[in-house]
Amino acid sequence: MISFYNMLDIKFIRENKDIVAAGAKKKHITVDLDRLLELDEKRRELQAKIDEKRAEQNVASNAIASAKNDVEKQEVITRMTEVKKTLQLEEESLQGILKEWRAIMVQVPNVPDMSVPDGGSDEENQELRQWGEIPTFDFEPKSHVELMLANDMADFERGAKVAGFRGYFLKNDGARLVWALERFVQDRFMNREGFQPMIVPSLVRRESFMGTGYLPQSEEDLYKTQDGDYLAGTAEVAAMGYYMEEILDAKELPIKFFAFSPCFRREAGSHGKDTKGVFRIHEFVKYEQVVLCEASHEASVRLHEELTENSEKLLQELGLSYHVVVNCGGDLGLGQVKKYDIEAWMPSEKKYRETHSSSYFHDFQTRRLNIRYRDDKGTLRYAHSLNNTALAMPRILCQIVENYQEKDGSITIPEVLRVYMGRDKILPRK
Repeated sequence: MISFYNMLDIKFIRENKDIVAAGAKKKHITVDLDRLLELDEKRRELQAKIDEKRAEQNVASNAIASAKNDVEKQEVITRMTEVKKTLQLEEESLQGILKEWRAIMVQVPNVPDMSVPDGGSDEENQELRQWGEIPTFDFEPKSHVELMLANDMADFERGAKVAGFRGYFLKNDGARLVWALERFVQDRFMNREGFQPMIVPSLVRRESFMGTGYLPQSEEDLYKTQDGDYLAGTAEVAAMGYYMEEILDAKELPIKFFAFSPCFRREAGSHGKDTKGVFRIHEFVKYEQVVLCEASHEASVRLHEELTENSEKLLQELGLSYHVVVNCGGDLGLGQVKKYDIEAWMPSEKKYRETHSSSYFHDFQTRRLNIRYRDDKGTLRYAHSLNNTALAMPRILCQIVENYQEKDGSITIPEVLRVYMGRDKILPRK
C-alpha cells in the first residue's frame, strides 16, 4: 500500500518545524503544522497503547494454551475480553486521527533550496543566462497564428468546432514539422548515453498522481474518467510510477528515462491566457527526461544541470534564442526543491515564452511512491527524482515559425530539420 501521506519524513518535520514552515512560506503555501504535530503526538501515544495491548493479547494467548484448568483459562479470557473492547475503541480513534493527519501531511510542501529566490509568481523569476541573438526584422513580425493559417499549416476554427475551446487541427507542413521535430529529438536522445526510451501510459491511476504530487494540489487541471482514473499532463507521472513499491539495484543508479506520451491539461487556471493558436492547449505530445538517482543533494544538483543542458542543446540546434530562469518560491510546485524554466524568444510578443521546465525533488516523490534502494552499507534509502522536458509539441512551433518567418510570409525551416522535411522552406498557399 503506497503511503500517500509520506512526502516529508514526519520525524524531519517534528525536528525541523521552523525550516518546514519557512519553506511553506517561501512557496506561498498555507499548511497548519501546529495541528499536524498535535495530531502526530496523539497518533504516537495511541499507537503505543495499541501495541502494548496487542502484546498483552499475545501473552494471554499463550497463557490460555498453557492454563492448568478451566477456571484459570476463564480468568484470562475474561480479562482479555475487556482488553479487546478497549483495543477496538483505541483503533477506531486512531483511524480518525490518521485521517486528519494524512490530510495535512499531503499538503506539507517540500523545502526549497536556499538558492531559490523569493517571489510570489513567475513575474519574479530571476534570469540566469541568455543564449543567442534576439532576431531583428525589417518588417512587423506576424504571430504564429497568422503564419500557420497563411501557410495552411493549421485550422483553428474547425479545431474548435470538433474539439471545443483550444481545439486545433495541424495539417500539411504543420503536421510534417511536428513529425520532423519528433524524429529530431528521438535521434538526439537515442545517441545520448544512459537514457532508456519509453512510451508510457497517459491514462494513469490515482496512485501515481498522488505519488508525484499532482494530487491533491493540481486536481482542477486534470481530466478525470468515469472510473476515477486521470489523463496525465506529462510522461513524468507514469514514468515515476514504473518503479513504485520496488527496491532498486543501487548499481543501476542513476536510471534515466526518455519518456513519450500524449498529454492532456484542462488549463483551468489559465482562463483568458493564450486563447489563440497552439501555445496553451488541452491536448499535445511531449518527450520527458525522468531520472532516479542516489539520495544525494550533490547528485541531484549535478543531474539537474545536466538535464537542463540537454534541453538547451536542442534549442541551440534549432537556432532559437532563449534564456534560463530560476523559479521563485511562489512559482514552485508542492514537491519541487528547485526549478528552472527555459523560455525561447517570441517575436510577435517581444518576450521569452516557456518551452521547457527542469526540476528536482529529492525524495519527495519517491517517499510517496515507496521507491528505494540499498546503499553500500545495506541501508534502505529513498531515491531522489528529477525531470525535465525534452521537447513539447506543438508548442515549440510557435517559436520556430515566428523566428524563421520571412517578409513574404514564407518560413525558413531550421537547418537541423531539413533532413526530415526534405526542403528548406515553407511557402504561403496561393
